Amino acid sequence: MIPLSDENRTRRTPVVSYALLGAIVLAFLWQLQAGNAAVYAFGLIPARLVHGALLPPQLEWAPAWATVFTSMFLHGGWMHLGGNLLYLWIFGDNVEDALGRGRFVAFYLLCGVGAALVQTVSETTSLIPMIGASGAISGVLGAYLRLFPHARVRVLVPLFIVFYTIRVPAWVVLGLWFLFQLASSAMIQPGQGGVAFFAHIGGFLSGLILVGLLMPRRKARL
Repeated sequence: MIPLSDENRTRRTPVVSYALLGAIVLAFLWQLQAGNAAVYAFGLIPARLVHGALLPPQLEWAPAWATVFTSMFLHGGWMHLGGNLLYLWIFGDNVEDALGRGRFVAFYLLCGVGAALVQTVSETTSLIPMIGASGAISGVLGAYLRLFPHARVRVLVPLFIVFYTIRVPAWVVLGLWFLFQLASSAMIQPGQGGVAFFAHIGGFLSGLILVGLLMPRRKARL
């Protein structure tokens, strides 16, 4: 089930969402030029953050704490990038509209921090860099679920070699997505690498909580 669009209009142009989309794309294009060095220099390495593990001097481009933020703008490939852009494009504008632009910036970054910390705690000795906007965008999904559970989302459903598009409530799409993250996290072997499912879970739960705390008072009462 792949989301394609939602039927949930916004009142104003989602400037911050567009800016984030652009920044993520530009960072990835730069990453392609910089190569794997960028991944190790700006990716979040749990053992470096928690235990002070050292990088080779030529890769000490940023302090360990800063990689909590820089890692949000790097990606493991075109598919990784495309999936994150798709989810941010569909769901980010409405969350930004609800929170307001300034609050949405804080919300997005805090969700990314929450995701990074949960992933780090899940394997503090890992030397594998964590990269991707998935954690922060998972927070956007959590917020969308809380704010607009009944908004209609158009999804693509593959059935053997035939593809169908159907419209379902957001709680179905996002609920199934979250259950998949939980199930996948239970099957991860320590040190395996791959998809950071714990970051997705941490970001999603952060979004569920933070959107209520950051919501403007008048909208929260409504």
